[in-house]
Amino acid sequence: VQLQASGGGLVQAGGSLRLSCATSGSIPITNTMGWYRQAPGKQRELVASITSAGNTNYADAVKGRFTISRDNAKNTLYLQMNSLKPEDTGVYYCKLSFWRLRLYDYWGQGTQVTVSS
Repeated sequence: VQLQASGGGLVQAGGSLRLSCATSGSIPITNTMGWYRQAPGKQRELVASITSAGNTNYADAVKGRFTISRDNAKNTLYLQMNSLKPEDTGVYYCKLSFWRLRLYDYWGQGTQVTVSS
């Protein structure tokens, strides 16, 4: 299983970015995907997650501004980020989790998002 994140960049506060995470490999239909971010000097934190059934969960800091979605036919995860703030700056990672006798977690390589004030 491999994950490839893309779409990061430099944007001014108030702007928008759309992240994508393409997956490949043998992936069970039932799984959960998510976006995490890590700011300099801070721990990695959950931004948003979505199950294969479409149930979503968001960190309080991004509710109303970010939207997570997935295209199961394309095996791709998305994160639409609007009204970006400088505190959204960090490296964004996508993650895939599923059960196959045990829990498997796979991470993408990360994509840098920088929001200037």
